[in-house]
Amino acid sequence: MTSETALPTPASPLDLGETLTFERDGAIGILTLDRAAKRNALDDATITRLGEFFAAVPEGIRAVVLTTAGEHFCAGLDLSEMTDRDAVSGLHHSRRWHATMNAIAESAIPVIAVLQGAVIGGGLELASAAHLRVAEDSAYFALPEGKRGLFVGGGASVRVPRLIGLTRVQDMMLTGRSFDAVDAETIGLVNYRVPAGAGTAKARELAAAIASNSEVTNYAITQALPRIVESGRDEGYMMESLMAAVAQSSTEAKALMRDFLDGTGPKVRK
Repeated sequence: MTSETALPTPASPLDLGETLTFERDGAIGILTLDRAAKRNALDDATITRLGEFFAAVPEGIRAVVLTTAGEHFCAGLDLSEMTDRDAVSGLHHSRRWHATMNAIAESAIPVIAVLQGAVIGGGLELASAAHLRVAEDSAYFALPEGKRGLFVGGGASVRVPRLIGLTRVQDMMLTGRSFDAVDAETIGLVNYRVPAGAGTAKARELAAAIASNSEVTNYAITQALPRIVESGRDEGYMMESLMAAVAQSSTEAKALMRDFLDGTGPKVRK
């Protein structure tokens, strides 16, 4: 990682500044962004704190629910901070965003984002870095940078096409098209759609299920699976074999398998 992308090591993983709060419920962590007065637009300080948190998630947390305060998930970049930015500082700023979004996407701890209201620009970049997305019916999604003389800079050009395809992203960026929650679920931009106000409860339910998995298996799913998908066929098969061998040898996996075999483990249901 180059110097402009490196995240500083925080003195404490809970040194979250003024815009982030954290609570824990057993093995589930709930991280909340609160800049509701600005529709949770992301300023530089918040981007830094987000990256620091996901680089050092508190010990014992096995799933993180990412929420925001107010009616909107995130309206994107705080544009008030970029009016006098030149090309060089703009490049470094974009790379800092990449470092933070990568810290989320590459976290060993699965992250579930709860989406409501505006999920726009940098807000969609933040959402797309999570491993799962739960959208309330009020959510709407857009990449309006093209209408503002800008280009995405926080990872949208890489992550969002992998979710919904290149041509849909070009449509969003060229025309300003937005998708509502129903459309977003249909095209695969979100994993779950729930009524207004039900997003956090659904995310907690998912987090509880994830936290009950073997920690090694969750690590393989968040760390190895994306690399397998991006690799060649033979390399992918080899990584799959290695991870299968490692996962099944863990103490947790053996206990879960014993529970399954003696009929006390969870069953697959419709």
